[in-house]
Amino acid sequence: MTSFVAKPPSMPIQIVTHTRPHESRREPTAIQPVTMIARDLISERSLPAHTHDCAQLTLALEGVIRVNAMDSSWIVPPQRAIWTAPNVEHSLTVIEAARLRPVYVTSLLDPFPGEPCKVLEVSPLLRELIMALEQEDPEVQTRRSQLICNLILDELPRLATRPIRVPMPRDKRLKGLCDALLSDPGATLTLEEWAGKAGASERTLARLFEKELGMSFGQWRQQARLAHAAPMITGGMPLSQVADALGYSSQSAFTAMFRKTFGCPPTEFFNTRN
Repeated sequence: MTSFVAKPPSMPIQIVTHTRPHESRREPTAIQPVTMIARDLISERSLPAHTHDCAQLTLALEGVIRVNAMDSSWIVPPQRAIWTAPNVEHSLTVIEAARLRPVYVTSLLDPFPGEPCKVLEVSPLLRELIMALEQEDPEVQTRRSQLICNLILDELPRLATRPIRVPMPRDKRLKGLCDALLSDPGATLTLEEWAGKAGASERTLARLFEKELGMSFGQWRQQARLAHAAPMITGGMPLSQVADALGYSSQSAFTAMFRKTFGCPPTEFFNTRN
């Protein structure tokens, strides 16, 4: 039987919710095309795979979340958001306690037609608009709330994209390995060592990486580490600590790998002021 041990949570798993009446979810409509809810979730909380009839922008004003959709996984700090089209199945795991503020958009006004999933950079304007919408009473449609909704719809297609996608496999043995590495990206086990835990040979796992994900184990692990680097760097962690936490021998080794992948150093890539 496959067995992977992830890092234990630092506190009991629970959900912390507000008590304001307007935090229950409301479906967006032609009259009210944008709605949102506020959910404060602590670390290790998970929301199982589900779908919506409307589109959804998943983001957290604070904290870090992981979103799975379309056989891919994304680590999402406050500077990023994940757009999922209507009826696209997605799930969520909280990596660091998060002020989750999902925004729902009616399918009648899709700013990204034909795109089932998209990674967006949260602009200062969008962030302020979402916080302003949170203060509105969804039971009462006002001129102000209409203007906020219209501005959100206008701002969404203007957002830059900063995708750091980690493809996820369907094979259960390989998925267990990938989930364990996403929980502990600094793990230095070799593929041979992972094979002993997965109940499959190293050769079989190597073949599955190429067949299902189109890359080697080393390339996939690099993608996973890069995804985790985002919240660390944007949160102000020194690059030397980021490199150590992600299993690199030195800061220069991490920076060289990053520059080779993205054509610029990590501090420039994650500089949200540009």
